[in-house]
Amino acid sequence: MTSLPASIWASLSRAHEERADFLTAEHRARKAARERHAIDDFLYDYYGTRPSVLRRWHPGVGTSLKPGPNSSPPHQQWRWYATDADGAVSFHAAAFLADRADSVHFIHRLLSSIASRPAFTGCFGLHEWAMVYRQRGHRHPLPLRHGQEGTDAVVEAHQIRCTHFDAFRFFTPDAVSLNRLQPTRANQVELDQPGCLHAAMDCHKWATKLGPAVPGELALDCFELARDIRLLDMQASPYDLSSYGQPAVAIETPEGKAEYVARQREFSQRAGHLRARLIAVCAALLEGAEPSTRAGV
Repeated sequence: MTSLPASIWASLSRAHEERADFLTAEHRARKAARERHAIDDFLYDYYGTRPSVLRRWHPGVGTSLKPGPNSSPPHQQWRWYATDADGAVSFHAAAFLADRADSVHFIHRLLSSIASRPAFTGCFGLHEWAMVYRQRGHRHPLPLRHGQEGTDAVVEAHQIRCTHFDAFRFFTPDAVSLNRLQPTRANQVELDQPGCLHAAMDCHKWATKLGPAVPGELALDCFELARDIRLLDMQASPYDLSSYGQPAVAIETPEGKAEYVARQREFSQRAGHLRARLIAVCAALLEGAEPSTRAGV
C-alpha cells in the first residue's frame, strides 16, 4: 500500500480539479447558456458524464491518504472508502467488489479481449453515414455535406464493416443489412477491436464505471481521449461542421481515407495504453494486487 502525506494528495487533488475544469469549461458555459453542441454534447449525453464527478480526484486502488495536521481527506465521507485507526483513508476494494463484481469481471474480460486483437482500420467511419442512410430525420440539426441522395450514394459505394454494437444499434433500418457483421450485446466481447473509434472512446465509459478504483489522472486521460476522438468521429461523418469551424475529413475520397486511417491508428495507440492501465486496475480489484500505474506519483 502506497501512503501519501497530506501535502502530496492535496496538491494532486488541486491539479486534478484544475485540469477537469479546463476540459469541461466550454461545456459548462454552454449548459449555463442553454446552448447545444452537436460534437461535444455526445460526451455528456451518451456517456452521462458529469463535470462535478469528473473533477473529483481519487487515488485509486492501493493508495492511502494520510490526514493533515488540521484536516482529514474528504474521501472519508465518500462511498467505498475506509478510514483506519491512524486516520488514513483508502479505497475499500472489497466493498466496491461486493457491489460491482459483475461489472468489474465484464470490463476486465472485454478490455483484455480487445487488447489481444490486431487493430482493423478499414471502416473509414462509415457508421455515422449508416445512421442517416435513407432517412430524412437526423440526430443533429446540421446539413449533410452531400445532401440525402449524395450521402446514400456514398454508403452504397462502400463496404460497411462496423464491429461495435453501440454504433451498429443506431443504424437506420435500411442500413442494417449492409453491414458485413451483425454486432449484438451478446457478442460484444468477441467483436470489439482496438481500431474502432467507439471502442477507444469507451475507455472513458469503463473508467467511469470503475469509479474510485481508477486514479484521477487515468480517468481524465480517458475523458480527454474520448473528447479528441469525438471530433474525428464527426469530422468524418456526412454532416457539415462548417458552422463549428471544423473541416471535414472526406472519407469518400482517397485523401480523406488516408487522413482518417492515420488519425485512427494514432488514437488506437493512445487507447491501447489507457486500456492496459484499466486492465491493471481491474486485475488489482480482482486479485488483490496493486496496479502498476499510480495517481501521478
